Amino acid sequence: MATRQKKLLASKAIQTLKPYDAVSSLAKIKHLDGTLKPLKLDWNEATISPSPKVLSALLDFLKGSPHLNYYPELGAPKVREALEKRIGVPAENILVTNGSDDALDLLCRTFLDPDDEVVVPSPTYGHFLIFAQSRGVRVKKVQGEDVFSSPVPLLLRSVTPSTKVVYIASPNNPTGVVVEPEDVRLLCATYPSTLFVVDEAYWEFCGVTSIQLAVDLENLAVTRTFSKCFGLAGLRIGYLVAHEGILEEIRKLYNPKSVNVLAQVAAVAALEDQEHVEHYAGLVREGMQVLAEGLEARGAKVMRTKANFLLVKVRDPKKLCDALEEVGVFVRDRSHMEGFQGFVRFTVGTPEQMKDLLQRIDSLLGKYQELLA
Repeated sequence: MATRQKKLLASKAIQTLKPYDAVSSLAKIKHLDGTLKPLKLDWNEATISPSPKVLSALLDFLKGSPHLNYYPELGAPKVREALEKRIGVPAENILVTNGSDDALDLLCRTFLDPDDEVVVPSPTYGHFLIFAQSRGVRVKKVQGEDVFSSPVPLLLRSVTPSTKVVYIASPNNPTGVVVEPEDVRLLCATYPSTLFVVDEAYWEFCGVTSIQLAVDLENLAVTRTFSKCFGLAGLRIGYLVAHEGILEEIRKLYNPKSVNVLAQVAAVAALEDQEHVEHYAGLVREGMQVLAEGLEARGAKVMRTKANFLLVKVRDPKKLCDALEEVGVFVRDRSHMEGFQGFVRFTVGTPEQMKDLLQRIDSLLGKYQELLA
């Protein structure tokens, strides 16, 4: 008689984790009435297509031969060269990754040991917490009375010389709080044995960056993505900028073929069309004004940000999200996050898209008078 095989167990650190809350609206969008154009405003993606130069470059590549049967160029050298021209950082200080999530994961796998302390202002981007916790660390979440204020004074009191990593998203998702580069420099100087990770996923909308500091400071890494303003979320490409000493350690785990060839082609083309990126960022800033003023005029409590999203506080977040889905609008309920009760996050698109959104909200107010109160 065959004996029952014992269930294989993941590592102790993994057993205690809950999967990242990756709720997607795509399945619902596929089943929408064909006459209703969806407004996908739940994941802070670009609301328009990437630059026409991106689409043209991808088509030209796919027409050539050979292409997809070969591995991509190792380490994405053309992307690094294009980034050097675009952001003014030496190519040798840039590591191109499979989305900025990959960069965050690499940093955690490279520098964290079990029982290390990681300090994170809360609430913040949840996937980083998963990466850190998978290493068996002690995550110390710090939160002030006002989650919309700078976390720097709190960090200066909470970080200790034994803290291994501090994660700062700027602008922060979901609060939108921006940390100035002089504050990043102060933190790095105060705690020289701690690695500070600054996630600048929304930099193109905000314009405040610590990326030049990352070249010189030996305890700072800055991550960025092509998923937001560049409109390449579906291709998964991002990058990390850091001092050579940090990159030397990360390269021990880095898979140089992890960024697929189409993502590399698209990123180079996107970087060559700065006009498109700046135009879209400008449209989002205009859209922010249109949507914020429109919601406020309808009685909503609105928190604007310097990223591509704003926040609305309501009595019943789930009811609001469900109601908006009836008219093809998909937003993100963030009310379950610590210190963030009642908040719903809206990705901001172009002014015309935001006017469309307000019209759809108006079609609901008769049925749900309390939604935006």
